[in-house]
Amino acid sequence: MVGILVHGDNHFIVRGPHPDLDTARALVRHWSVIRIGAATPPELSPWRISTREFREDLEWAIVIPGDGGTSPAVEQLLAELAARGIPIERV
Repeated sequence: MVGILVHGDNHFIVRGPHPDLDTARALVRHWSVIRIGAATPPELSPWRISTREFREDLEWAIVIPGDGGTSPAVEQLLAELAARGIPIERV
């Protein structure tokens, strides 16, 4: 499965199952801080950031508030997903 995890003005295209909200928050915390050489915690290993996906393949979306606003491009993508019937979870 492929989805999008939005956090404020940042977003991640994610390959993995639809996470619950606690896991989504943990993924945001883990990926928002660069830790050179750090290992991914085992509980987060089913998910990875993907750099090459087609927007038509996105199957889930979660929006978690952050410091900045969501970019217009990501808002447009979320609107496209909603129009396709993909539920957008907003925390």
